[in-house]
Amino acid sequence: MDWTHHRFRSLWRLPAPPADVYAALERVEDYPRWWPQVREVTRLDGRTGAIRIRSLLPYDMTFTAREVRRDPAAGILEAALSGDVEGWSRWTVTAHGTGSLARYDQEVDVRKPLLRRLAVPGRPFFRANHRLMMRAGRRGLAAHLEAV
Repeated sequence: MDWTHHRFRSLWRLPAPPADVYAALERVEDYPRWWPQVREVTRLDGRTGAIRIRSLLPYDMTFTAREVRRDPAAGILEAALSGDVEGWSRWTVTAHGTGSLARYDQEVDVRKPLLRRLAVPGRPFFRANHRLMMRAGRRGLAAHLEAV
């Protein structure tokens, strides 16, 4: 088993129409406004941004996200990730009851040297850290969608 390889899936049930959720998720540069752990997003061009995140554990992760698929009709946003993590992430937004379901899938290999050295003993903490970050993101997006 490669302890530096991670697969994540998060499901966010949101009380807003899919088009509104998709519109908020495609504006990555706005994430720091509603997602506390997304500390900074810098647009590099129309399809690429540099992102810095930090959750509960005392380390920043920086990576570049390059859009590889934007399909509003299917509700899909997908990016290739490189930097402290290498891999991909994908949002899939669908109707769910009177609101939406935003599914986040991510598959990455950790490249940050400190996190690679701590891969085995730190794995449960890294996964818990990711869960906390995703929980805060769902809450932040729900509040953001209510405010607009």
